[in-house]
Amino acid sequence: MVTLATNMADWNRGHGSMDDMLDTENKRLAENLASKVSRLKSLAYDIDREAEDQNDYLDNMDSNFLSATGLLTGSVKRFSTMVRSGKDNRRLLCYVSGGLVLAFFLLYYLISRIHS
Repeated sequence: MVTLATNMADWNRGHGSMDDMLDTENKRLAENLASKVSRLKSLAYDIDREAEDQNDYLDNMDSNFLSATGLLTGSVKRFSTMVRSGKDNRRLLCYVSGGLVLAFFLLYYLISRIHS
């Protein structure tokens, strides 16, 4: 009977030690999980803020495109009016067009020289 009581005491001591070890491991894993959840939550907030910033940027870009469209429409109307007008305006149109083409190639040449 004494050996049975001693064996029970040894088993309880060993079992308690195992419970403590499992409890410690569970606490460590729970802390690890809590830190990962916290990091994911932070990332979700960052993604939300970035999405809102991008939406604001796109909304502003939309209004900029609308204003550029209005500007280009007015330019095309003025250009069409100049083309339909008399001979003197046509000569001016040729000079302006040639000057723009020349300016484009000059800028292209200068930029290519800078990058080389």
